[in-house]
Amino acid sequence: MTSENSVNQNPHILISVQRFLKKQILPILTDLRLAIIMLLAIAVFSISGTVIEQGESLNFYQSNYPENPALFGFLTWKVILILGLDHVYVTWWFLALLILFGTSITACSFTRQLPALKAARRWKFYDKPRQFRKLALSAEFDSKNIGTHCISNLSQILQSSRYKVFQEQDNKIYARKGIVGRIGPIVVHIGIIIILLGSIWGASTGFLAQEMVPSGQKFQIKNIIESGILSKSQIPQDWSVKVNRFWIDYTNNGNIDQFYSDLSVLNQEGEEIDRQTIYVNKPLRYKGVTLYQTSWGIAAVKVRVNNSPIFELPMAKLNTERGEIWGTWIPTKPDLSEGVSLLAKDLQGTVLIYDTTGNLVNTLRAGMSAQINGVTLRVLEIIGSTGLQIKADPGIPIVYAGFALLMLGTILSYFSHSQIWVLQEKGSLYVGGKTNRAQVAFEKEVLQIFEQINSSRQADEMKLTQTIAS
Repeated sequence: MTSENSVNQNPHILISVQRFLKKQILPILTDLRLAIIMLLAIAVFSISGTVIEQGESLNFYQSNYPENPALFGFLTWKVILILGLDHVYVTWWFLALLILFGTSITACSFTRQLPALKAARRWKFYDKPRQFRKLALSAEFDSKNIGTHCISNLSQILQSSRYKVFQEQDNKIYARKGIVGRIGPIVVHIGIIIILLGSIWGASTGFLAQEMVPSGQKFQIKNIIESGILSKSQIPQDWSVKVNRFWIDYTNNGNIDQFYSDLSVLNQEGEEIDRQTIYVNKPLRYKGVTLYQTSWGIAAVKVRVNNSPIFELPMAKLNTERGEIWGTWIPTKPDLSEGVSLLAKDLQGTVLIYDTTGNLVNTLRAGMSAQINGVTLRVLEIIGSTGLQIKADPGIPIVYAGFALLMLGTILSYFSHSQIWVLQEKGSLYVGGKTNRAQVAFEKEVLQIFEQINSSRQADEMKLTQTIAS
């Protein structure tokens, strides 16, 4: 008995839910004001994601967005981390906003744009003279000589003006052109929806990584900064990258002109499958992953003390008021009781050598040597490291396709949808029309049609006069 009641009640529950969605939820979703508010919110949060640095460390936000004084009186590092403004585009609320906006656009397309297109494709004849009085442009031609041939002439006139003509009972005409203008808004909506889908897909499956790799070494992408919930499949596991060489071109003034990385893509067997030299604004792209040249550093220095083997000593970045400087310590005695500090600020090969008291004792270039603390110290090479930003965003092709449709729909929307009705009744010819845009051009076109009707009438009257005279 209980199962029968539930079976009988389920259809009623389903009908109630459908009515609630149709009468309560759907009007809200299709409200233009809601769509505008959501679009503005998306724009504001997108701007914040551009202004506020994304994916930085906690120390970065604490240093640049302190609590006292707070930026704009409210923006602190705590607010940024709590709201997720350090990774705006992958937060749940931003993705939910995109989904809600896409749902609103989709609902509007099905409830308004598609029915409007369907209505525009139907042809409806006017059969009463009073219907022409409601049109923006209309005229009445009163002549006892108007006959069926005038309707035929008018049909030809409209066809010559690129109208699609529908005729009924030899006394009614409906003509239209520019129906593509009605398709434009639908294409715009489809383009926006595709852009939103591409953005959501990219945020869910893409990732962002950064690597600092010394020249001559290879690496696999490990240092992931941002990643979507489905990005694991996008992080490459079957190939790696080798930095064959990193170098910097300097200007005559000693400033950096450009820095380059010669990169090789290696398969699991270590075989080279691709090789490119990248620089700023010229990345390497492989299997949907893009490697950008973003920064640089000094990784190590190769030195020799007397006739010892070559030492490759790592160099650390030092925080100074004189800009970026890298340094290391070189022992000059086997028991490490004495040594010197070696500093470098670029890859041009010049290094500064300081003793334990902080005094500058010598300046060397790569390939030169000097006597320091009773030993011969030779600087062989300064090894640079390349800073790479690595990004994968599978949603980009989808977003580009959406933008293409958006531009196409915008162009199509500029086409005017013009309609003209004609009715011949009781010795009178009624002509009228309307358009959704380019009103002035449409008025000129209709006036020309009126002039052609008058010319056609005059020609008919002349022929009739000549016939009577003969």
